[in-house]
Amino acid sequence: MNQNNTGALIRKLRLENNLTQKDLASAIGVTEQAVSKWERGLGFPDQSILQSLAEKLGTETGVLLSGRLDSNEKSSGDMKKTRFYICPVCGNILTSSAEASVCCCGKRLTPLEMRKATEEEKLSAEIIENEFYISSAHEMTKEHYISFVAVLSGDTLLIRKLYPQWDLHTRLPRIPYATLIYYCTKHGLMYQHLRAR
Repeated sequence: MNQNNTGALIRKLRLENNLTQKDLASAIGVTEQAVSKWERGLGFPDQSILQSLAEKLGTETGVLLSGRLDSNEKSSGDMKKTRFYICPVCGNILTSSAEASVCCCGKRLTPLEMRKATEEEKLSAEIIENEFYISSAHEMTKEHYISFVAVLSGDTLLIRKLYPQWDLHTRLPRIPYATLIYYCTKHGLMYQHLRAR
């Protein structure tokens, strides 16, 4: 942690949010002098207020602690590089098309590692009319189930949320050169290629 870097970042974010030192101090319950001290690199915010400070500045505590905003290079828009995240607390499904800092329920999430499904793990994917009909005899109990299925191509991502104690039957649009992605609560994130013919 570098107090000068963190102070400069606090000042930058405060100004971007059109806040005076007094506004920021009042919002997080400290004195205007404390904010001035941080911004000059002469002190560091107490750990007990870091979360509210980060929220007021529209960032994360980790960013404040590091003292820098990291930028991604512009994404070319290739959806095939999509990263998937699952919140361990609420089960929320989140995605990003480039590297990102993703949080849910106060926890920083890491992208799930995707692996190719084995023959035994593959879902059935039949073409019916102009859709993929996805089904499986996979266990669908509260302890072990497929949480979502998604169809992914270079410019499209469509996710279907699934729930325990429902049979795994769903339809997804028939997209050429698509990949079927699904998340098993016990075995993780898997993929298999789909044939659009």
